[in-house]
Amino acid sequence: MSQEKVLIVEDEPHALTGLAELVSAWDYRTETARDGIEALEKVRGWQPAIVVTDLKMPRMDGMQLLERLNQMDGSRAVIVLTAQGSIESAVEAMKIGAFDYLQKPVDSVRLRTILSNVSRQLEMQREMAATRTRLRSVSGLGLMVGTSQPMKDVFSLIERVAPTNVSVLITGESGTGKELVAKTLHELSPRKNKPFVAVNCAAIPETLIESEIFGHEKGAFTGAVERRAGCFELAEEGTLLLDEIGEMPIGTQAKLLRVLEDRRYRRLGSKVETPIDVRVLAATNKNPDQAVADGELRGDLYYRLNVFNIHMPPLREHKEDIPAIAERMIAEMGSKHGRTIEGMDDEMQARLMSYEWPGNVRELRNTMERAVILCTGERLQAQHLPPGFGTARPLKTAAVAAEPPANAVQVEVGTTVDEAERLLILKTLESTHNNKTRAAEILGISLKTLHNKLKEYSSQPESNEEAGESESND
Repeated sequence: MSQEKVLIVEDEPHALTGLAELVSAWDYRTETARDGIEALEKVRGWQPAIVVTDLKMPRMDGMQLLERLNQMDGSRAVIVLTAQGSIESAVEAMKIGAFDYLQKPVDSVRLRTILSNVSRQLEMQREMAATRTRLRSVSGLGLMVGTSQPMKDVFSLIERVAPTNVSVLITGESGTGKELVAKTLHELSPRKNKPFVAVNCAAIPETLIESEIFGHEKGAFTGAVERRAGCFELAEEGTLLLDEIGEMPIGTQAKLLRVLEDRRYRRLGSKVETPIDVRVLAATNKNPDQAVADGELRGDLYYRLNVFNIHMPPLREHKEDIPAIAERMIAEMGSKHGRTIEGMDDEMQARLMSYEWPGNVRELRNTMERAVILCTGERLQAQHLPPGFGTARPLKTAAVAAEPPANAVQVEVGTTVDEAERLLILKTLESTHNNKTRAAEILGISLKTLHNKLKEYSSQPESNEEAGESESND
């Protein structure tokens, strides 16, 4: 039974009574009003979800009623009735917010279909609101925890974009929780009861990634002994997360772009294109603009995916969230490993807060799981942290270059191939203490070739001292 409230507004008594009886017979709760002013009073008191109104009425017509309803609180759908020859007015009503319109005399089949569509949409809105309320807590959103301003900004973006069908590019360092963002977007969307499929593009060999994403037919390639569904097919009507999109081969990126634009894909070995209904999310730990500049990510694909961007901040930028995140993890890990742990002591919390967390939330999670497993009391203590915790592993940034290993060969841009070869041979000889036989084995060349190379270098004055001629270790 629908139980939706429907207010019918019509100034002609017989039409009003007939419509009310018809709609009531379809299990809707109905009320009636004879013009716009009476309708407003009924709306304030009775709060109908649907209003079916004539356009031409005394005192206040249907267009004026629609404008007043738009100014009121609450979400309700308005269906307008118009006489033949008044289609322009109905179209105008649609522009200012009407859900749909019907010409008089009313087609009962079409009216019932419209009411059914409205009811489904209203039910979906209520379910999404309930899900949002369930996921939203004082300390976070769904599985995501945080009360800091950076996390509040992320939660706000998620809530705004989740109900839509647009593509979202999720960026952030490794371990910041990009997949959690994707799962939360899915849970808050109309697709929440459909599949959520995540695929890590960096974890799939280049030769298999197209088959993994698009699927293949039997016999499409050597080893394809049966038909296999790809990620798009598995995620039909749901959500597909393409994690580490910057690691996807450029050729596959071109095919993905076409799928996103045409909303159709073709399995490997198939001649048939299949339509898809999938929301695509993508994630990367790279700077996408730099990835485009470096040729790792197609610019057209980036712009197609980046309809909306959500950036996850590194944990070091919202340390005030660490206690709440850690407490959530303690409860989760305690349940997983059958431990009853009330929390952590002040010293351990201070140690967590003072650490820079280069591995972000993923590293924190691993640290908390280890502590929970080791703990034999009711509270975690600093002794349960990994040995040397917080005393090493300074953060590496792009601006600080790591010192090269002692046995490394540094070759600057502009160095010729011959010069690079000379440097490699001489460095290898140095590492073997001038043992030419061993050096030749490491370099993958014959001993005769190595001797010829050294003879060539010995004719270069600047190389005499480096090359040396001693074969005492041969």
